[in-house]
Amino acid sequence: MLAPKALLDALSDQASRLFSSDNTQPRAELESQFKALMQGALSKLDVVSREEFDSQMVVLARTRTRLEALEKQVAELEARLEAKR
Repeated sequence: MLAPKALLDALSDQASRLFSSDNTQPRAELESQFKALMQGALSKLDVVSREEFDSQMVVLARTRTRLEALEKQVAELEARLEAKR
């Protein structure tokens, strides 16, 4: 895997060639090629989709709520044990 700077440099070079003034391809074709270029570049990075990120945020919030409830329960149990001593 390329370092992020090297990947961005390579991407920039390819985009420059794609959008050079001597390129006579129609705009839609250029956009399609650029989109494919960007998707290829992003697939080489260690990133997740927005949907996956949002999904994990929901899981994290649920886990945090459950952890807080368990911490409270443990504190109550510890207090009961101390009261019995």
